[in-house]
Amino acid sequence: MFKLVAPDVSFHQSFLESHREWDGAHQDGAGVFMAGDVITPEGFAAWVRQLEDAGQAAEKDGIVPCTYLWIAEGLRYMGAIAFRHYLTPALLNSGGHIGYGVRPSDRGRGAASWALGELCSRLAAQGEPDRVLLTCDDSNAASAKTIERVGGTLEDVRTGADGRPFRRYWIDLAALANQ
Repeated sequence: MFKLVAPDVSFHQSFLESHREWDGAHQDGAGVFMAGDVITPEGFAAWVRQLEDAGQAAEKDGIVPCTYLWIAEGLRYMGAIAFRHYLTPALLNSGGHIGYGVRPSDRGRGAASWALGELCSRLAAQGEPDRVLLTCDDSNAASAKTIERVGGTLEDVRTGADGRPFRRYWIDLAALANQ
């Protein structure tokens, strides 16, 4: 059974297994960009503290307050999902409110759809925001399907600074709250 948990040092070994699976690729939703060291126990603990504090952090260099949660099954770290509390103009264009990623060996099991649905339900219960923006590469059919499965409505397809097209979806949280 999947669960969303706060980042915790008890997941260090499982996170390292996942980190190796990603083999240096960007891990959407994990906030690894903030970490100097996730390998040593001390570095991992420092990074976990950064993730815990990110929800109350002041906006700096386009980075907004963000709540990080981990997708877990028992003590297995499966991935992460992040909620940016508000959108800057850049995030409104191409970043969105929510980012997520599931370790390669756990893809195809429904973890991403479950985590996105669970996070959206929690946000809907809070009553704000009314809707959230998610983006994904136009070529990422699995992510597009995940977003659509949770109620995402495609607004448009844009071209990123890298020249690649990406999709922009909105999920109406107010509608979820009324279900």
